[in-house]
Amino acid sequence: MIRAALSIFALVSLSFAAPSAPGWRFDLKKETSGIVALEAIVVSPTLVVFFDRASDDPLQVNNHSAGGALWNLETSTVRPLNVLTNSFCASGALLSNGTMASVGGDPNIFPTNPEIGAGNQAIRLFQPCDSPTGDGCDIIENPATLHLLEKRWYPSSVRIFDGSLLIVGGMHEDTPFYNTDPALSFEFFPPKEDTPRPSEFLKRSLPANLFPRIFALPDGKIFMVANNQSIIYDIEAQTERILPDIPNNVRVTNPIDGSAILLPLSPPDFVPEVLVCGGTQTDTIDPLLLTSQTPATSQCSRIRLDEEGIAKGWEVEHMLEGRIMPELVHLPNGQVLIANGGRTGFAAIASVSDPIGNSNADHAVLVPSLYTPTAPLGQRISNAGLPSSGIARVYHSSITLTPQGNFLIAGSNPNNHTVVGPGVKFPSEFRVQTLDPPFMFVERPKILSMPKKLAFNKSFTVPISVPSSLARPGANVQISLMDLGFSSHAFHSSARLVFMNGKISQDGKSLTFTTPPNGRVYPPGPATIFLTIDDVTSEGAWVMMGSGNSPPTLE
Repeated sequence: MIRAALSIFALVSLSFAAPSAPGWRFDLKKETSGIVALEAIVVSPTLVVFFDRASDDPLQVNNHSAGGALWNLETSTVRPLNVLTNSFCASGALLSNGTMASVGGDPNIFPTNPEIGAGNQAIRLFQPCDSPTGDGCDIIENPATLHLLEKRWYPSSVRIFDGSLLIVGGMHEDTPFYNTDPALSFEFFPPKEDTPRPSEFLKRSLPANLFPRIFALPDGKIFMVANNQSIIYDIEAQTERILPDIPNNVRVTNPIDGSAILLPLSPPDFVPEVLVCGGTQTDTIDPLLLTSQTPATSQCSRIRLDEEGIAKGWEVEHMLEGRIMPELVHLPNGQVLIANGGRTGFAAIASVSDPIGNSNADHAVLVPSLYTPTAPLGQRISNAGLPSSGIARVYHSSITLTPQGNFLIAGSNPNNHTVVGPGVKFPSEFRVQTLDPPFMFVERPKILSMPKKLAFNKSFTVPISVPSSLARPGANVQISLMDLGFSSHAFHSSARLVFMNGKISQDGKSLTFTTPPNGRVYPPGPATIFLTIDDVTSEGAWVMMGSGNSPPTLE
């Protein structure tokens, strides 16, 4: 982790200690999401797109339930989006030109909402929106002309080095629990080839390989985890390098959902490490032999993806509790939030031998934890000072870091349709919360302006302001370039944090930093830059990393 030393400010030479900060807080928003926000992606400094199935949610558009919604981060209000295809259990990411692409989804037509068509070959676009409130901005679809090469429900996607998406796996049609009708292939959006690429890895990792956890590595290759197996896929050579299995027979992809994250990348070498947490230690995938009370694993497994790290294999540590369906999300200072999920059971709906209502999972975990990658093994995970959310966030919940620096948390619906009312332990959840870090309640650094576009491997100087409480010798300064990712099914597709070398001027009025060397270290496309001084983080500056050209682009 890069921790550049803060220069002694010319006008401030005091070495007083920083004031004690208040604690973490959950804040329940007055307005509800209107749809079950089972997928979430930040698409501008002020807007988040939510997706649900073509269901019977209360938010209406064109006289039927909306399949999508636009959440305003400034006003905590929502408005419907006109989604034409069923986006239930889709994936997505931002392209190099800033367009959001949602890919795949549910093949089923919902009986009470027949206006929304099958989604398993769909591509839904949300173009860059200049309006802070989203006025005039909506989902763009044309199922007849804009669609995937192969039907995909429960796929994964990631933005790669040329700003396009690699789309991985999924299944073609409905399934009782695990992957019985698999899409054993990769494809790209925009398309690069006329047919999907077959994958031996996806074949080997059956049957619990839905929503594989995939990451773009800083050399342009792709790391993948599915079931208990992992590989590095070379897009250009079209080869798969088999890596060690997750230890102790722990399985980590749907319907046995753990989560995974690419840990922060730091100059000069940007050596990648992946952390995988949660899931279940099991030998069977037969739902009749599984139970909602089966303990989830507390295991986290970490691997460094250079030759020495691969030879060493996975390093094992443990969360404070077992978690099925957790989500791992970056903080700008390099820590990782572990949130959501349950202590027992599995993903999916009403398929194990003893569901709780319709939920295959039970014992929701309400208190998040923090993972500190730079701490010694055995001392990295803590929930000290972290509050309880008070709301179960199990199957079909979402969470994302926002440009404001806090976390937006919504969704949860382990039911086949909208289920609410007294006596329902795990209802369809429309309440929206933020989880606010302590720095939200103190005076924060500010990035006063930022170029709209940043070229690779260049130095930039921007104006900032620094509170007097942080203007002291020896303070830790971190400059993070982040993709905030696409949250779906306990995984944050394309989430990324790259630390940038930089320094604050002696007078504390400007910040100089150097961008990543190329689009392999940070794939070209939207990014949010945060300045953190002694764990007090600014609001993020929304930028375009690279040219902003449509994919494929290498600049």
